[in-house]
Amino acid sequence: MQAQQIILNSRPEGAPTPDNFKISPLLLPEVKEGEFLVKNLWMSVDPYMRGRMIDRESYIAPFNLGEALDGGAIGEVIESRHADFPVGSKVTSMLGWRSHYVTDGNEHTKLPEISLSESHFLGVLGMPGMTAWTGLTRISELKAGETLFVSAASGAVGSIACQLGKLIGAKVIASVGSDEKATYLRNLGVDAVINYKTVSNLSEALKEVAPQGVDVYFENVGGEHLAAALDNMNDHGRIAVCGMIAQYNDTVPTPGPSNLAMIIIKKLRVEGFIVFEHWAHYPEFAKDMGQWLATGAVKAEQTVYEGLENAATAFIGLFEGKNRGKMVVKLA
Repeated sequence: MQAQQIILNSRPEGAPTPDNFKISPLLLPEVKEGEFLVKNLWMSVDPYMRGRMIDRESYIAPFNLGEALDGGAIGEVIESRHADFPVGSKVTSMLGWRSHYVTDGNEHTKLPEISLSESHFLGVLGMPGMTAWTGLTRISELKAGETLFVSAASGAVGSIACQLGKLIGAKVIASVGSDEKATYLRNLGVDAVINYKTVSNLSEALKEVAPQGVDVYFENVGGEHLAAALDNMNDHGRIAVCGMIAQYNDTVPTPGPSNLAMIIIKKLRVEGFIVFEHWAHYPEFAKDMGQWLATGAVKAEQTVYEGLENAATAFIGLFEGKNRGKMVVKLA
């Protein structure tokens, strides 16, 4: 059987372009005993993938030139010789960026039946939702009555962090890059939203909506946002560092904010985290999130592109602010 895959055609220099990706045929082997054939239904595109396109040492291995990319995916078993994965099973894997594949089931998980689209296991019920929950409950230990500032707040992680912050009982302040995204977050109950593209001084804009100061900053952006947060943090504030998308496409090292001394002056705790190191707590997260989704306490927004041929366009769109909520690609 011939499938399709997207390979890394060249390493991006600066912002990724369509030329960095290429659709390539993939000849699949026959399904052997203990294996099964998966047709991918959904795949995820996420900002962390940009770092894997650089040939450097990091917390996860870089993508290889000329080989298929990978990432979160939801698929359906369409042929099986594996007792634990019968035909019709829906599975989650890290084998996105391809239409079909044959596997022995290692690092695959069967999905439970849910009333929502299975694609939410790539978003609110998957890595992004778990990241928001981990950053607020385990890293920063946000408490009721505190003030939370979230950057990139309309994205897959940020939009969930905002909603969880409200559930915890915090005052939530969000930063986004458009008025439309600001309206979306206000409709989710966020207390104040800053369109960072329309303010002349982000630090002053944050001070205006948080005169009481910021207790917890959920960091997705870096750069100017980190500097603004440091200016406005309260003593003994906490910063949970999930990502720094502002510098992912930089071709030269980005200087750090000039006010890093605030970490000392304000006795701040700054902690970076990789969510997969906290995955043992996924059952607790999934139980809570399942209840919040069922009651409508958390709403799951998705931006959907269709077709494997549009996966690169969807990925590039992450860095152009084209997603609201989780960006996914529907493959079948």
